[in-house]
Amino acid sequence: MNPIEQTGIKNIAVYARVSTANQEEEGTIETQLVEVREFARKAALNIIREYCDDGWSGDTLVRPALDSLRQDARSKMWDTILIYDPDRLARRYSYQELVMDELKEAGIDIKFVTVTSPSNPEEKILHGVRGLFAEYERAKIKERFRLGKQRKIKEGHIMVSQPLYGYSYTPKKDKVHGFYEINPEEARVVKMMFDWIANKGMTIRGVIKKLQEKGIKPRKSKRGVWSASTLTTILRNEAFIGKAHWRSSIAVIPKNPLKKERYRKTQKSSRIARPRDEWMSVDVPRIIDDDTFNDVRTKLSLNKNTQIGARHPYLLTGRIFCVCLKRRVGSGPQRGRYKYYVCCEKVASFPLLKKCNEKGLNAIHADNLVWERLSGILGSSDLLKAQITHESKESEMNRKYFKDDATVIGEEIRKLNEQIDRYNRAYGEGVFSIEQLREYVDPIRNRLVSLESDLRAANNHLLDVGETNFPSDEAIDLFASNFKKISKNLNFEQKREIVLNAVEKIVGNQSRLEIACNLILNQHVGYRTNHRNGWDNTQKVENLGKRIPFHFTIELPPPDYRNRPGSLNRFRRDVPNKLTAFPK
Repeated sequence: MNPIEQTGIKNIAVYARVSTANQEEEGTIETQLVEVREFARKAALNIIREYCDDGWSGDTLVRPALDSLRQDARSKMWDTILIYDPDRLARRYSYQELVMDELKEAGIDIKFVTVTSPSNPEEKILHGVRGLFAEYERAKIKERFRLGKQRKIKEGHIMVSQPLYGYSYTPKKDKVHGFYEINPEEARVVKMMFDWIANKGMTIRGVIKKLQEKGIKPRKSKRGVWSASTLTTILRNEAFIGKAHWRSSIAVIPKNPLKKERYRKTQKSSRIARPRDEWMSVDVPRIIDDDTFNDVRTKLSLNKNTQIGARHPYLLTGRIFCVCLKRRVGSGPQRGRYKYYVCCEKVASFPLLKKCNEKGLNAIHADNLVWERLSGILGSSDLLKAQITHESKESEMNRKYFKDDATVIGEEIRKLNEQIDRYNRAYGEGVFSIEQLREYVDPIRNRLVSLESDLRAANNHLLDVGETNFPSDEAIDLFASNFKKISKNLNFEQKREIVLNAVEKIVGNQSRLEIACNLILNQHVGYRTNHRNGWDNTQKVENLGKRIPFHFTIELPPPDYRNRPGSLNRFRRDVPNKLTAFPK
């Protein structure tokens, strides 16, 4: 008798992964899936879910599809996970073992197409040895590849995927290594750019505007225009004076990434310069003379050292956004008097027409009003407690809504699973063939996948609005009292640190600011006292992970355009700034 007929049909999931975008484009993930599906078909296994991580490295376990797989394994959506090869699960053997142990503890079987899954201690040892040797071999290949590249560069080989703007690349042919040739049309543009900056005093933005007017486009750009960062990088490249460098920088994990993302395909997304003595260079045809190149480099360095943020402090930078949801950035004083927060959409779209027509916010007014209101709230225990009461009521309402939603979805999933069980029993009794079973079950499985996704979303929302760990009244009183004492003696850097820690987002235009905050108290708030016998009698209130979410609105002074530009009275200051309770 067929083993499948004895045990009943087995529901499985499939996992596939490719590391790079090139592999993704070449369809290697589809190749994996074809092999896995064929394996499942021959074994009469029913695939109910496919998890695919396209372009994700196996050196990290933080991958969206893998996380979904591990979460679904706990809910027993399927019995087995089928993977093409162990290195698709993870590159490192330790990571493979971690995930496999986790799945086995959840009662999930693991099968591979290329190798047999270990079923006893001896096979597990052999599997471990195989994984360690594979990891060692990958490290050796990586090292041999690195040494090979160094040898070729020392021999004068040019190793690039795309040549620098101004050059064409002739790849290796027979025994002649690849080399750069000057691209006459692009070299003419490069010479013009250096001349505009060195001799005509143009800025980078001026060069971009000039290139746009002349219809000169970069090689690759979705918008078809030059960007300031790309142009600056090109103008600093020493290949234009005959020295093309390799190993001048190294990829690192960013310390303060602009986007706080859970899933990052590229972990090492920042680069830092290597020491100059580690650089490797190859002679290439010269386009620019040394004097012009050094003159442009000096002017670019001066530009970098006189950035607006370094010259003029802005309290709300990094937290303030325009109503179009683009960031607002400091623009520097106008006629030496006023600083503004302007929508960066204008900068991002340059030299094309801007899409956002919102005007700049007076940074001095915005900084002063936000700090005055924020410090007033942080120093008032009554306002903080009132917001906790308000937040608790809202959380309870949201919790009830998502709980009811999850209950309804869960009931529908239960009914569909019962229906699938009835089909499986009928198949086991020989009522219909496995092809007919799949015809009946597949639409239900597809519906289940959709419902289970909705259920995960509802449960995630339920966790987000779960029991909030608010600080105690004692901790709030102590925090507000301490803040009130120190708030009048804070310098700009200290105020800035408080704003970054307490404020999540500020959205506004010239007339109104909406401020959303999430205050997390210090881990310990202490009463520092002394015992009568001289002992330290400090009492600590534990507040780890306890937060106070709140929000408020500020009406900004309307600009008075009746006065001449630059006048000190350009903005009226008659807007009341009385601290009030939070808006409902």
